[in-house]
Amino acid sequence: MGQLSNLLVLISIALTASAQTTVPVYGQCGGEDYSGPTTCAAGSICVFENDFYSQCIPGTSSSSSASSTSASSSTGTSTTSTISTPTPSVTGFVKTSGIHFTLNSEPFTVVGANAYWVGLMAYGVADMNTAFHDIAATGASVVRTWGFNEVTTPDGVAYYQSWSGSTPTVNLGTNGLENFDNVVAAAKANGLRLIVTLTNNWSDYGGMDVYVNQLLGQGQPHDFFFTNATVIAAYKNYVKTFVTRYLNEPGILAWELANEPRCLGSTSASSGTCTIATISTWAEEMSAFIKSIDSNHLVAIGDEGFINDPGNPIFVYQGSSPSLGIDFAANLNISTLDFGTFHLYPDSWGEPANPFGTQWIEDHATAMVASNKPIVMEEFGITNDEVDVYSSWYTAIESSNVAGDLIWYVSINSLSFPCRSDVFRLFCTRRQAGSVLSNGESDPNGAVFPGSDVYVLDTQHAAALRARDGDPQ
Repeated sequence: MGQLSNLLVLISIALTASAQTTVPVYGQCGGEDYSGPTTCAAGSICVFENDFYSQCIPGTSSSSSASSTSASSSTGTSTTSTISTPTPSVTGFVKTSGIHFTLNSEPFTVVGANAYWVGLMAYGVADMNTAFHDIAATGASVVRTWGFNEVTTPDGVAYYQSWSGSTPTVNLGTNGLENFDNVVAAAKANGLRLIVTLTNNWSDYGGMDVYVNQLLGQGQPHDFFFTNATVIAAYKNYVKTFVTRYLNEPGILAWELANEPRCLGSTSASSGTCTIATISTWAEEMSAFIKSIDSNHLVAIGDEGFINDPGNPIFVYQGSSPSLGIDFAANLNISTLDFGTFHLYPDSWGEPANPFGTQWIEDHATAMVASNKPIVMEEFGITNDEVDVYSSWYTAIESSNVAGDLIWYVSINSLSFPCRSDVFRLFCTRRQAGSVLSNGESDPNGAVFPGSDVYVLDTQHAAALRARDGDPQ
């Protein structure tokens, strides 16, 4: 019995040591400067992401999918077994059924991130693939990006329309729509679909005020974008050129009329006559126009989801404010809009993360049920306590049947971007996953990298949403 007892003790010690050196699912298991354990928990395998990071992903290696890519640890002695995880085939067009999205009559979960920059900085396809791969690794299905950049003087960045006085020209070249072709292809190669926004309420990358200033004169009211016949015709011409190029492209999930349309923009004053009806009428006309030329893709406004509750003291519930002009519930009832969008930025709106955040989600879910259309929280962010706050928001999303969410935003490398702040928003404080691209590490001060707590949380949330929906992907 003495020898058996000693053997049991040794086995116990070995098992304890093994447990202490086992990486949990979605944890880091390799990469340069990494000195931790490399053995993944049962049911997962260490998957090489890039030279800097490998992650324990559910699944097992097999002879048909395994590859032998080495990933050096800080000791230089360990190797990381990798697998080529299946990439969902991007075929067919996403539709809606009641409050749900569907694909080929099966549930489709909209979950992922914003990567507004990916089509704007003229990156090579390899870097596009790196960014999309890191997003897809969370279980994402969708990325939202910009399908616009209005310029009066091309500056080397990819742009989609240039202006010479009052004459706009859509850029079809290699740093124009040919570049966006690469964006679509790279997203599809990683099993992702795109929500493409076609102009901006704000001055970043041109936006509405360029149309107004170039066609009507510098400093004309921002909201003339929604009402002036000449401006609307110019915008329709751009939209038609962009949309018809991708009529039969399943890599596009939806078109959005604008990013965060409001009566007030960045640089120009409102006319004083802009109301909820102004933007709703424009949204009805533009969505019907897109539907008339494209029957394959979904259409949404791309608004922040302001609620029209005039007696509410909270700013974002005062949709009829002269600076806003958005009634989320009313816009959901526009027949040519397929789903609703709303954003969530308590810091910028001067509200606490909670209970405000969870209440905001639940109030939009109420409108969702009333309209019988799906809704997506397509932008959100907080600057402190991300894991705790996002966990509560994700729980609210999952339990209220909100169709999905897209975190703002996937950051990039050390290239500088315009960091716009105004009384309503602070772009520079929002962050999600960063990718390591060919010219250096992604924004170290504002990005959450693969393996971080938020990245792991996003991965778990995507899995929970798919399970909730019965998504077969």
